[in-house]
Amino acid sequence: MAIEHDYFGVLSSGPDGAIFWTERVEFGDQSVTVDLTAPDQDDVSQDALDMAAALIAGIENLDATVRRAMLGEVDDRTSEVTEYILQQQEVFGDELEDVLVDVSGDAAVDIIRSLRLMSMTILADEHGGTEPFAVMEYALDADATDDVLLVNLGSDGAVLSVMSAD
Repeated sequence: MAIEHDYFGVLSSGPDGAIFWTERVEFGDQSVTVDLTAPDQDDVSQDALDMAAALIAGIENLDATVRRAMLGEVDDRTSEVTEYILQQQEVFGDELEDVLVDVSGDAAVDIIRSLRLMSMTILADEHGGTEPFAVMEYALDADATDDVLLVNLGSDGAVLSVMSAD
């Protein structure tokens, strides 16, 4: 079986009924891996695919929304974002400025601005549910695959939560 969509083309399912689509998306100076997945194609609606396509097409605006949400958590000393920032300051120490794209003097803001969007995974079967519909992965150091922030998004693109991968 297969599902056809204007943006994704034909999404064929494997023998277990799962679908998977992947592509590199360019925005700004970044290249991001975007995956769309669902364990059972019967759980994927055209509305879910339309929303997924809209998120991908608007990835630059979505990225800005996510970064604003991260900045909003900086004042909460117990937030995952604050813990991540403190961890990165400790890891890089005096060399932190070398990995930042902009140095304003506010380390939290500079780190959030300097994060690279590594990937976005769309869980197409979660459209309209309470679980995340999409997960965006951010890292300050592209080679440090364990030191990442994961941003969970709802079907409408709203930020549900930000958490560290560990």
